Amino acid sequence: MILLRMKTKDENLIAVKSKDFAIRTIGLYKFLCDENENHIIGNQILRSGTSIGANVKEVIRGQAKADFGTKMNIALKEASETEYWLELLRDTDIVQKLRLRVCLRIVWN
Repeated sequence: MILLRMKTKDENLIAVKSKDFAIRTIGLYKFLCDENENHIIGNQILRSGTSIGANVKEVIRGQAKADFGTKMNIALKEASETEYWLELLRDTDIVQKLRLRVCLRIVWN
C-alpha cells in the first residue's frame, strides 16, 4: 500500500504506467476504427484498457483500506480482459504483430 501513497501522482509508477497504457490503447483504438473498421474489438479494448488507469487513480485518492483492495482487483480484472482482446488481435493477424508488441510490452514492464 505504501507504493501507492507517494507525494505526487507523477512519482507513482503504477499510475504512470497505467496512464501510458491508456494513451497507447486510445491510439490502438483509433487505428482499429480508421484502418480496419474493427469497431467491436476496438470498443472493448478502449473500455477495458482505459479503465485500468481510472481504477488506479481512484485507489490513489481512496480513503479506506477496503477501497484499495476492491479497486486494485477491478484494475487487475480490466488488465486481464485487455490482454485477452490484444491476444485475439495478435492471433487473428488483425493488427501487425510489431504494433501489438509495443502495447503488450508496457503491460509487463
